[in-house]
Amino acid sequence: MSISKKDVEHVALLARLEFSEEELEEYTKQLNDILGYVDKLNELDTADVEPTSHVLPLNNVLREDASRDYLDNETALKNAPDKKDGMFRVPKIV
Repeated sequence: MSISKKDVEHVALLARLEFSEEELEEYTKQLNDILGYVDKLNELDTADVEPTSHVLPLNNVLREDASRDYLDNETALKNAPDKKDGMFRVPKIV
C-alpha cells in the first residue's frame, strides 16, 4: 500500500490544513516511509506470541481496606475560623 500526494491533499483538506507543494511531497514521503516500516513489522513471526493489550503487565495496587482511627469532629473543627452545628462554615458563593 502506498500513499499518494492526492491522499495527503485530501486529508489536509478534511483537517483544514494548507500545505505548500514542498510540504505535500515531504509528508507523502514520510507517510510512505512509516507504512514501509509497518510492512517490515508484519514480516515478524508472531505465531508463538501471546496477544496482549499492554506491553507491561498491569496490576492494580490497592491498600487493604482497614478501619483506622480518624479525627473526631471536635478535634477537626478545633482550629476552624468559623463553625456551626459541628461543620465548617464558609462564605456563601453564588
